[in-house]
Amino acid sequence: MNGPRSGVVLQGAYPPAEFEGMVERIDALGFDHLWLTDSSLHARNSYAYLTLAAKASPRLRLGTAVTNPLTRHPAITAAAAATLDEISGGRMILGMGAGDRPLLALGMKPSPIATLRASVAAIRELWSGAHVSVEDRAFTLHDAQLQFAARADIPVYIAASGPRTLELAGEIADGVILLVGLFPEALAWAIEHVDRGAAKAGRARPHVAVFAYGAIGEDQEAAMASARSIAAWFPQTAPAISELAGIPATLVKEVRKRYEGGEFQEAEEAARLLPDDFVRSVALAGDEAHARGRVAAAIDAGADSVHVFPLGADRMRTVETFASVFAEVAGGDPR
Repeated sequence: MNGPRSGVVLQGAYPPAEFEGMVERIDALGFDHLWLTDSSLHARNSYAYLTLAAKASPRLRLGTAVTNPLTRHPAITAAAAATLDEISGGRMILGMGAGDRPLLALGMKPSPIATLRASVAAIRELWSGAHVSVEDRAFTLHDAQLQFAARADIPVYIAASGPRTLELAGEIADGVILLVGLFPEALAWAIEHVDRGAAKAGRARPHVAVFAYGAIGEDQEAAMASARSIAAWFPQTAPAISELAGIPATLVKEVRKRYEGGEFQEAEEAARLLPDDFVRSVALAGDEAHARGRVAAAIDAGADSVHVFPLGADRMRTVETFASVFAEVAGGDPR
């Protein structure tokens, strides 16, 4: 299929047997991708759960959403991703980013752009079988070589919300995961920066994957409540998106003060400060009609795929509804 594709993003927040059942259902609904978050202490190990997913589904493309160069040495990540690629029969995507609020619990800050660039380059070299030496401020390799055969062209996607990381993704990545909300101005701004990076490298724009956090339901008040916590993530981690949405600088400052670290689920108090319209702009936070509008905005902006990150009490209900919404907007089934 040449049209847009769809996927689901999950956290390792479920017991193994329940998770495997969810993967089977996601496969049956026709989604193309399944991503697992890699957030240090906040969920079960992403690589272990991706292995479960590889066994539960013979078809889904599998990825980290996302890992970073700090909590694991890039050589360990290279080996883990290559192992999963082998287990899954070549279905692995390595999603990487600079890291996020949960790093604070480990005494770390997000990775510098230079370290993210160096880690992607080193991982690809290791997959190629080369002897690799790197001296980066965050990691070192001395004549290192992966001692088993790996697929050299495992795709690497970079998650991005700021201009420098968006441009890096355009320059070097096989795909970019946009964490910029779901309204046209933010999507256009982000893709413009991706295109700048691609033009700098003299290459075509990489695959654009938009992540859509939130909840879909006829009880719009409940859907809004489920989705609201993600809205606080933007003032803290992606202030440019808040500015594009017209959030006053004073409100951004107050949200940042109340949400200093941790996963976005821990931002409930700060999120209550943000207006409903902003939540609807950056998240799935309403009924099917609202979701159709958000998905259409992503596709119209140039997304090659849209991936639902369900929040709230009934996450599989949101996944199932998203499958039908996506099919209606994009045409055909979610694949």
